[in-house]
Amino acid sequence: MELDLAGAELKSVLNRLRRAQGQIAGVIRMIEEGRDCEDVVTQLAAASKALDRAGFAIIATGLQQCLTDTEKAQHNGESAEQMRARLEKLFLSLA
Repeated sequence: MELDLAGAELKSVLNRLRRAQGQIAGVIRMIEEGRDCEDVVTQLAAASKALDRAGFAIIATGLQQCLTDTEKAQHNGESAEQMRARLEKLFLSLA
């Protein structure tokens, strides 16, 4: 299954990933500077949340596409159950 992000979806996912990228860079800088552990963990949690939200947005798009691509997948030899299992595995990888 290919991911087809368009327009606002793509912009939203990219913004979330860039936010996480900046937060991770901040965590690295904080550790290098010997900052307070609580501040580092708080910033790390924010980065993790941004990554999770990007992942969930991608999976939501995949689920939506799954509903419209079921016939296409069946022509490629993949059953609806196999597609559902793959999507479930992806979703659980973020849990």
